[in-house]
Amino acid sequence: MTLKIWGFLGLLMLASWISWTLSLESSNSVQASEQKADFISLFDGKSLSGWEFDPVYWSAKEGAIVGEITDATLLKNNTFIIWKGGELGDFELNVEFWISEKGNSGVQYRSDRFTEVPYALRGYQADIDGGNLYTGQNYEERKRTTLAYRGQKTQIAPAPDSITSVGDYVRNNAWKGLVLVDELGDRTALGNLIKKGDWNTIHIVAKGNLMKHYVNGTLMSEVLDVDAKNRKLSGLFGFQVHVGPPMKVMFKNILLKKG
Repeated sequence: MTLKIWGFLGLLMLASWISWTLSLESSNSVQASEQKADFISLFDGKSLSGWEFDPVYWSAKEGAIVGEITDATLLKNNTFIIWKGGELGDFELNVEFWISEKGNSGVQYRSDRFTEVPYALRGYQADIDGGNLYTGQNYEERKRTTLAYRGQKTQIAPAPDSITSVGDYVRNNAWKGLVLVDELGDRTALGNLIKKGDWNTIHIVAKGNLMKHYVNGTLMSEVLDVDAKNRKLSGLFGFQVHVGPPMKVMFKNILLKKG
């Protein structure tokens, strides 16, 4: 009799555990679906409607936004494809990218126009390069330059009041106010998580003055920008093709969540 009771109780406990597990999985699935629904797609995979760009360098093909330099179209200045949906403040962005071996590119955000050059932006950039030397770092285009190398968590301090030009507070292509707070990992080891010649995913989270760059789910750099004079809390978004040898970069599944 005692064995039967314990057997019955065991079955009840097993049934309860199965029911709880199924309920948890269902809840997680609903939550994931709701989170995914918060993102909007910025590219339909077919056309560049809603984007501003130089058609010599940008096109839509193979289900992706393609930036390309050929021997006949070498650049004198970096060029960008700019999203026409307005400025972004706080946001999350997920993008899949592919880049050729000699490619140099990036995801530009919270930027303003550099009006001296057509289709040019100035501001924060999640760096991307085919050699995986810089992918994931935070580089500020045409301003304070490097704000965090891959594997760094940094705080960005302002320049002294005696400095009147941003360029005067840059050394070795890095902002002199870059303060290393912590190491996120070995730069080379983190680079090995990025697949050369294949598709990767970059995830940018920008909340207030804190910016995080993830590649394939791993945090590559983190910047807390306390330089109130030079930082931007909102701005334009786009992708870059960098001056250099012939190259190709592709972006697809571009998903944005504001706020």
